[in-house]
Amino acid sequence: MEFTTLGRTGLSVSRLCLGTMNFGPKTSEADSFAIMDRALEHKFNFFDTADVYGWTLGKGVTEQIIGRWFAQGEGRRDKVVLATKVYGRMGEWPNDQGLSARHIIKGCEDSLRRLQTDWIDLYQMHHIDRKTPWDEIWQAMEILVSSGKVRYVGSSNFAGWHLAAAQEAARSRHFLGLVSEQCIYNLMTRYVELEVIPAAQHNGIGIIPWSPLHGGLLSGAIRKLKEGTGGRVADEGGRSQEGLNKHRETIEAYEKLCESMEVDPADMAVAWLLNRPGVTAPIIGPRTMEQLDGSLRAFDVTFDDELLSKLDELFPPVGNGGAGPEAWAW
Repeated sequence: MEFTTLGRTGLSVSRLCLGTMNFGPKTSEADSFAIMDRALEHKFNFFDTADVYGWTLGKGVTEQIIGRWFAQGEGRRDKVVLATKVYGRMGEWPNDQGLSARHIIKGCEDSLRRLQTDWIDLYQMHHIDRKTPWDEIWQAMEILVSSGKVRYVGSSNFAGWHLAAAQEAARSRHFLGLVSEQCIYNLMTRYVELEVIPAAQHNGIGIIPWSPLHGGLLSGAIRKLKEGTGGRVADEGGRSQEGLNKHRETIEAYEKLCESMEVDPADMAVAWLLNRPGVTAPIIGPRTMEQLDGSLRAFDVTFDDELLSKLDELFPPVGNGGAGPEAWAW
């Protein structure tokens, strides 16, 4: 495992982040425990979850599973840099969602109880809340940090100008503000290169990409379907199957490129992210032990200019590539 610091902080995190969204709905509690134990063996120290994961309103199913794993002791909690999120709907009443001070503080207390821990290392806003002023948001976060319940604050699914506005408001309060932004980023979805990543780099905010395999489309989906070995696209159908149908020609060419290099498509996709500017740690969300073990192969993939050019041809960046305004102007 490789390590880096989270954004401009001194916090060391593994360069792969263990995503837990499958824990509960698709991976049993026993298997989830085994995956987390194996992750520690591989020196993963960065785990990501959210209050809404488990997809049962108000239950925090995935957080509860992690909490029961922590409760086994043997230093599990101290080894993990724990990230969770607040924003999503956790009840039937109007104040059971969003980023009001009331919901942020209650959400944190509820997550701490479910996770069976005294503190959250990285508390992330799961989405921008356009109706709540930054002074209210930062005041709530300051209360949590000063009380020892939260160490750092991050965002998820923010636009570039949201990062800038958040940091300006935090700076005026002499508060550290955001240290990370969790966003969708992969070979097939490169919008964040325009403004989110430049804004993050300017403000010392680490990028944590989610969906590095674009819903399984970059994991060797066509090969798996031909072999009858399943995979996420086969399991989920629907939008994943539509995406495969829409991009089949490109994905076939990508899988042939990977085959010619004797590299698994999933490893290539994750390795590409590991080599992108501003990226701290892609989130890998294994459903099985084999998927977790296999994720480490991404560190063995090397890139040269020719390979990067081939990938850009298959998966063109937005506009002229790179950051704005040059990506769309001059």
